Amino acid sequence: MPATRDIRDRDDLDVLLRRFYGAAFADPLIGPFFTEIAGTDLELHLPRITDFWERALFRTAAYGRDAFAPHAALHSARPLTAAHFGRWVQLWRATVDGLHAGPRAERAKAQGERIALAMLRRLAGPTPETGGSGGFVPLAALRLRSVA
Repeated sequence: MPATRDIRDRDDLDVLLRRFYGAAFADPLIGPFFTEIAGTDLELHLPRITDFWERALFRTAAYGRDAFAPHAALHSARPLTAAHFGRWVQLWRATVDGLHAGPRAERAKAQGERIALAMLRRLAGPTPETGGSGGFVPLAALRLRSVA
């Protein structure tokens, strides 16, 4: 059954994020960053990341954490590349599309891509993969996004 309704509230975000992280933790490319390197406890992480997305989509939650710092720590332990962020984008888009359709769902996908690219640029600096300026999308993200 195709997704027919938009993301409405925090409960929808909880379902979306649980499904996304289930896929991300199991993914052979990016899963080890969550399970082996960060040792992410989903039940501890979920309220924080739900706050992040609730603020991003609804402007209702307080999110005062530094979202970049944990990614910088991961990058120090094992470099995060365009392929990793591209896979994250692919899983994020597929999860959103599998559950929701509408303006907030589209905004969630666009915001996810912007965040992934910003993180990659901050971690790797301007390279051919990240682009020096403008709205360049890493080639790896485009390749991964087009593979279903």
